[in-house]
Amino acid sequence: MTRITISIACVAALLGAAACKKDEAAPPAPAPSNAPATQVVKPAVAGPDQAQVAAMFKALPARFDSDANPITDDKVALGQMLYHDARLSKNQDVSCNTCHQLDKFGVDNKPVSTGHKGQNGARNSPTVYNAAGHFLQFWDGRAADVEAQAKGPVLNPVEMAMPDEAAVVAVLKSIPGYAEPFAKAFPGEKDPVTFDNMAKAIGAFERLLVTPGPFDRYLAGDQGALSDDAKRGLAAFMSTGCTACHSGPLLGGTMMMKTGVMSPYPDTKDQGRFEVTKTEADRFMFKVPSLRNVAKTGPYFHDGAVDDLHQAVKTMAKIQLGRDLTDAEAASMVAFLDSLTGEPPAALVAAPALPPSGPKTPEPDPT
Repeated sequence: MTRITISIACVAALLGAAACKKDEAAPPAPAPSNAPATQVVKPAVAGPDQAQVAAMFKALPARFDSDANPITDDKVALGQMLYHDARLSKNQDVSCNTCHQLDKFGVDNKPVSTGHKGQNGARNSPTVYNAAGHFLQFWDGRAADVEAQAKGPVLNPVEMAMPDEAAVVAVLKSIPGYAEPFAKAFPGEKDPVTFDNMAKAIGAFERLLVTPGPFDRYLAGDQGALSDDAKRGLAAFMSTGCTACHSGPLLGGTMMMKTGVMSPYPDTKDQGRFEVTKTEADRFMFKVPSLRNVAKTGPYFHDGAVDDLHQAVKTMAKIQLGRDLTDAEAASMVAFLDSLTGEPPAALVAAPALPPSGPKTPEPDPT
């Protein structure tokens, strides 16, 4: 009873005090302050250990040099023209840039590309940017370098469909304006207009298609180059095990790997490098792609089966590493992958003026 009585008395006293204050003049409202509101600043995310990052990744070089094909300005200028010249295709409607569009980060954003007579290729066209740094070319690694790769599509019946090397050389020699650029690019050669030199010129051009970006600045010590989300994504990328294949300056492009290590890839029609070597160990082996500019180069995988990068990350984690990523984990990694989007070299992106055809230049052949 005593506690109840005291409590009632306290409440009554408080109510009484409040009632008395109603009769008193209210104090003036405080003057508005011009001082800025206090903001709570979250500490910046430090990101993963820098020593581990430096051990796994490297910044892109300025270009990918080749002892076998030294880069010269004249060779690059010729290669840039040849890259855009659709007269190197049978119907004169397909060039290197048709499938590897330089203003679209080196791809056409199609699951598979369309070539001669509207035929579709069997595999997704990978980006040409930074491709010269890959240890092999094509998804199945059948070409040793970009010079060898440049010869393939020209003679492929589904792509540019030229019947043979001689036909390509005949077209080049029929265009009067190519005589001088070939002579400058390959000085001292008695007959510089050759199929091999065509490929060397295109290769020299592609060796300059390098796209440094925010991640390279981060590797150089600029902590502000990556957002906090990207730093978290980088840490998740490393801890999940993605760096087993995606490391180095290209974050890939250095090995062949079976697609479907922990669980089968959904479509097993394409057997990868096995179709080149007929070696059982190469069945379902594909070149690990570079992740440079990956946010811009979908659809993804060798068959272009997945449009969304978020889903591609989850799929790879599942079938390659046996990991079921949450949506939040995948989103974090995508934030990191966004930092791999670089800047294409502006001077090399635009299509150059091409020399006009001559009287002996063949007409387009749609057959």
